[in-house]
This record gives sequence, structure tokens and C-alpha cells, in this order.
Amino acid sequence: MNDILKRNEGNIDRGLRVVVGLVAISLVFVGPKTMWGLLGLIPLLTGAIGMCPLYKIFGIDTCGKEGCES
Repeated sequence: MNDILKRNEGNIDRGLRVVVGLVAISLVFVGPKTMWGLLGLIPLLTGAIGMCPLYKIFGIDTCGKEGCES
């Protein structure tokens, strides 16, 4: 079970995901006011927990050489 939730996102990747998620969610309240902005929850949540399911499927890891602490 611990291997399932192992971090596979580096700090820069996580920060970018949180910013992109917040910008997308803001589209629900300002701008075009479309519900498509709720898709911003995906990068926001994956950035917050540090694990991307698609990265796991494709074997991508942006943690760097030293790896990420869980």
C-alpha cells in the first residue's frame, strides 16, 4: 500500500500544479464563469499530495536523482 502513494512529483512540478489548479478553479468565479474550471481540482489535489496516478502508470518520476521522501 505504501508503494501506491509514493511521491513521484518534484517540488517544482508540485508548485506548478498547485498554481495551475488555482488559476483554473478561479475560472468558475471570474472570467468566463464556466464549470470547466472545476477540472483545476485535479492538478491542485495531485500537487498537494505529491503523487500523480498518470505518472505512476507511465513510469515518470520528477523527484530527481535523490528521490522524494514519503
